[in-house]
Amino acid sequence: MDDMSQILNTIKELPAMPNVIMHALNVMKDPDSSAKELAKVISYDQSLSTKVLTLVNSAYYGFSQQVTSIARAIALIGMSKAKNIIITVAMRPMLMNQGDKELWKHSIKTAVGCEYIAKSLKIMDADEAFVIGFLHDLGKVVLNLKDPALYTKVKETAQVSSNIVEIERLYFGTDHCQMGSLLTKRWQLPLLINNTTKYHHNPNLSSMPTACTLVYLVDLLVQDNFDPETLDPDIMKNLNIKIDQPLILKENVLAKAEILLNELST
Repeated sequence: MDDMSQILNTIKELPAMPNVIMHALNVMKDPDSSAKELAKVISYDQSLSTKVLTLVNSAYYGFSQQVTSIARAIALIGMSKAKNIIITVAMRPMLMNQGDKELWKHSIKTAVGCEYIAKSLKIMDADEAFVIGFLHDLGKVVLNLKDPALYTKVKETAQVSSNIVEIERLYFGTDHCQMGSLLTKRWQLPLLINNTTKYHHNPNLSSMPTACTLVYLVDLLVQDNFDPETLDPDIMKNLNIKIDQPLILKENVLAKAEILLNELST
């Protein structure tokens, strides 16, 4: 057993995938499943049902009519977007409790940015882009569970040094990319999520460089101190696009993310 697996196995309270996410994914794996079955999964959880309806009626989706039923909500936004809402809402306690508020906010911003750019520039499926953006830093939860005090030092040091992967390796002997990859395997999440979790800091090592580069770009883009000069041109060529005004793109992403964050915070 390697050191990374040992870290994962020594954490007594390693988070399990929330049941509602597991059920939703199982429904969507079945080619014969319907929106009605997914609505039933959501309806079992009253707080989730409330949040789904709140979000569908929010400015983020912008529907003109008021939506009052889960089945109608799914019919309007589609099963993939409904799944994204389930994952976002169900993962919030884990990211907030075992990470921190900033990790939660960064995950939402990255998800929205990946979705926005994927849709605008037709890079990949926008709904899949949302999920890989949201889950990219899942490994930080694992490292924080392993040693919260030590991971606080990592975050403090990263504010000065900025290269959090190197700092994590210095303190833990591994990093959030590796730990996130192991956790997604344990949760039996799709290969795309595993790959982008593992390689979003090194997309050129991935067998899925386009998706990983999208997360790499947005991960940097939504940072407070984002500098377009920090984008590695050797990595960015994987997207086969030119971003002429990255700071305006950042403003658009953050404005859209703020709408979703406000809705999810209520």
